[in-house]
Amino acid sequence: MPIVQPTSRDPSPTTTTLGYALFATRWLQAPLYFGLVAAQGVYVYKFFNELWTLILRCVSGQATETYVMLAVLKLVDVVMIANLLIMVIVGGYETFVSRIGLQGHRDQPEWLSHVNSNVLKVKLATAIVGISSVHLLQMFVDVHHTPRHSLLWGTVIHMAFIASAAILAYMSGPMAAHAERGHQKTHREHAPEEPAEKVFVPAQAASREDEPSAEERLRAAGFPARKQLEDFDSEHPRSFDREIVARLGKLDFVATRRNVAFVGPPGTGKTHLAVGLGVRACQAGHSVLFATAAAWAARLAGARDAGRLTEELAALDDHAVLIVDEIGYTPFDAETTALFFQLVAHRYERASLIVTGDRPLGRWDEIFGGPSAPAMVDRLAHHAEVVRIDGDSYRMRRATSAWAD
Repeated sequence: MPIVQPTSRDPSPTTTTLGYALFATRWLQAPLYFGLVAAQGVYVYKFFNELWTLILRCVSGQATETYVMLAVLKLVDVVMIANLLIMVIVGGYETFVSRIGLQGHRDQPEWLSHVNSNVLKVKLATAIVGISSVHLLQMFVDVHHTPRHSLLWGTVIHMAFIASAAILAYMSGPMAAHAERGHQKTHREHAPEEPAEKVFVPAQAASREDEPSAEERLRAAGFPARKQLEDFDSEHPRSFDREIVARLGKLDFVATRRNVAFVGPPGTGKTHLAVGLGVRACQAGHSVLFATAAAWAARLAGARDAGRLTEELAALDDHAVLIVDEIGYTPFDAETTALFFQLVAHRYERASLIVTGDRPLGRWDEIFGGPSAPAMVDRLAHHAEVVRIDGDSYRMRRATSAWAD
């Protein structure tokens, strides 16, 4: 008996055009967010106006302790409302109007990388609870001049805000899970019947008993020694961006499949930082593999000679982070450069690479020969955090100090 295959109809051009037109109306909200920016300017003026009044009364001796407390609480209230405004402006614009390209910016808020309507609602609710708390505290500080019914209703309204925020936070989890299931169902319905290409997903925290433990991941990573980011002597380098390393320590680059490059002279701690990030990734549930550039070249060349380079690159997909250490100390010919290009191209926007080298990426043509070197550097640097470390060799300083003693 023949099997009747379900058919799906593509949307008509009219429907598609109408949908795009309706979606384009989201730009009507853009002026609203610029209006909120103007409102934030009003609160800045109000803040300094209140601050100036407080200073004048304190200097003239007219400010009592109660007045100072109330004035400071009023300033805090203005700041919290301004914080609420910036959260609505940035988060709301990102969620409902257009993406804000802040990836890689050192001041990018943590919540902006995963903002959505549910997260935004919960954050707004908690901010409102904080503002309500300040208002209620102002009432209790000035309790002698506050009517009892105002205290009663202020407390009731504050408790209502707390209850609504708690309910909203409780409901946001199931709502997000339901949306994710709907997205997956839609993806399955529109997926082709033939086998799809394997898509790599970085390893996540262990959730099953058969998954390796953190200690097993650390042993399998092949680190030359276990280094911690906290043990790095950040005072030794003459030039070193501590903020970037602190942000990298949160491992957001693993989730976003970005690369990291530590560049600097020998002995400045590049390997220490790379291993420190790898150790932290292992502890967070990710699989990591460490080797020097020469060892990676030998491994890839062996796989190529055995006719299984494609299988080797696919097997490396099991590791969320690969660390390539000591780039620059050994020059590579065109064939080896082509192998590194295939490694970088295979993991491009799919998984993370951490590399350490003694010269900037723009000078890698001094290390890698052949026509594929520029393309390899282009893919590696496209989504990369480059940390420049400048200073004298830490090992030489230790050796010199020991000789002097």
